[in-house]
Amino acid sequence: MSKLSNKIAVITGGNSGIGFATAQQFIAEGADVVITGRNQKAIDEAVEKLGQKAIGILSDAASISDTEALVENVKARYGRVDVLVVNAGVNFMEPVGQITEKGFDYIANINLKGAIFTVEKFIPILAEGASVINVTSVSAFVVGMGTAVYAASKAALTAYSRTAAIELAPRKIRVNTIAPAMTETEIFHKGNGTFTEDMIAFTKNKMPFKRYGLPVEVAKLAVFLASDDSSFISGSEYVIDGAASVNEPFRM
Repeated sequence: MSKLSNKIAVITGGNSGIGFATAQQFIAEGADVVITGRNQKAIDEAVEKLGQKAIGILSDAASISDTEALVENVKARYGRVDVLVVNAGVNFMEPVGQITEKGFDYIANINLKGAIFTVEKFIPILAEGASVINVTSVSAFVVGMGTAVYAASKAALTAYSRTAAIELAPRKIRVNTIAPAMTETEIFHKGNGTFTEDMIAFTKNKMPFKRYGLPVEVAKLAVFLASDDSSFISGSEYVIDGAASVNEPFRM
């Protein structure tokens, strides 16, 4: 029997990268999946690839009203959610001393406010025994130049997740976090100047495995946390980084 048979899963930011790979793995394990994103074309293309067990809903994680509408849509269609993966997130690099309000708001509105209120708004329709998986980052505890606000947003989400694990325990709802290091997603190769090819090669060389993680590797961990195989795991942080965060040259 598949690990996620008869499960209803919602994955924010599910049209690309880790979110899309997670949707693929969830469907392969029997789940019906709702993905969200901010670009209708990207959502439609993702759903076409995912097949009949997926639907896509346009929803901006930074907008609480969008999230409320998303919850009502999912409730009307399915009545409940068994797995919630809060994956939508952004990064914007600004060094300390040059942090702008615009940059702060851009990150905080999605990575922190958006993530927390996604969980908050879905709580009423989470099934007893549901699994909440918040995608954070090793940046929450590994220093990287220019990532102060991004790191703070992920550290704060980790703290929220631990508290939520305790407060939702009476309903047997499990709350865990996945903290990847750099993962081989589309964002690294969009040519927007944030990540140059030289920077990619440099950082990969510092990784103990000499590569970034793969979205499917993170997705398989998400399957474990979504399934009954992890029925007694809550309040935990799962680092998936090929030992990068314990590698001193990388940490520097």
